[in-house]
Amino acid sequence: MATERLMGQARQLLPNFSGIRLRTARGIGLALLVAALFYYPVGMLITHAIDDDADYQLSDASLPEGGSRAVAMAAALIEREVDENRWVANDPFFLPPAALDNMPNFQQGIVSALARFAFELTDQIGRTRGTSQTDKDLQEAAGQLQYAGDVWVFDLSTSLAPTTTSEARYRKAARSLRNYNQRLVDGNAVFEKRADNLLATLDRFALDMGASSANLDRHIAEHAGDLIDTRGDDVFYGIKGQSYAYYLIIRELGLDFEHLLTERELTNAWAKMMDSLRLTAELSPIVVVNGAPDSQILPSHLAAQGFYLLRARTKLREITNILLK
Repeated sequence: MATERLMGQARQLLPNFSGIRLRTARGIGLALLVAALFYYPVGMLITHAIDDDADYQLSDASLPEGGSRAVAMAAALIEREVDENRWVANDPFFLPPAALDNMPNFQQGIVSALARFAFELTDQIGRTRGTSQTDKDLQEAAGQLQYAGDVWVFDLSTSLAPTTTSEARYRKAARSLRNYNQRLVDGNAVFEKRADNLLATLDRFALDMGASSANLDRHIAEHAGDLIDTRGDDVFYGIKGQSYAYYLIIRELGLDFEHLLTERELTNAWAKMMDSLRLTAELSPIVVVNGAPDSQILPSHLAAQGFYLLRARTKLREITNILLK
């Protein structure tokens, strides 16, 4: 008993760190909780960028003298979205941009339009005639831009091994477009500024816009007035990105084919078409609302977008009809 009393008195003389350890653990836990709460919102805020600057211009360095302005714009848009604004559509769940919604749809809309343009370059403008050989750089660019935008380093649905990311594919497409433009300057590539080539390219753009309009119509018919519509903003920003890319590409095509447009007296019609397409690209509500088209309170931003899109498409068809004559 005497020994136990002496041991108890000795223990009382030793410092007690248990309370400190408990307070430290609670402090660390609280700090981690606060960090987690701020990690996603702050990261999303820093990353988020809907870059719809309709006045975006090519730099002197990105356009070799004698090259195609539209091709240079396609390459510049890819590099801007992938490297400057950061590609976010394939970010894994542990990175804050993975929680973004509008930006990835906007970026993928841009790439979808560029993919269509690259295909038309390969099939129409970049060939002397339909029976001539396709340009290897344009074919490479068109193929890379068809790649899905949400592929990260690992795609567990197909393999456990690392894979090529979407960004890597798109960078390769941009390099191929720039190689083609440089070869064009050097006289080793073709950019046929014929009316039938421009007609075919604009026709494909118009078909693409028609498909987007049908997508809008379907979503409005199925979900207009829904209290919660989690897909409405996805549709809106995907089409916004597509319209924005088409606006810039068609603007530069107008400069590439300036002589033809003047010859066919299409300058005024072209300007009106561009105004309509710009309005489509610049629609930017704070919150996308998919209200009923005849709603007195909640607007239908999808219906408004569809109106401007069809207006631009109609004016595009007017131009192609003139080119047919």
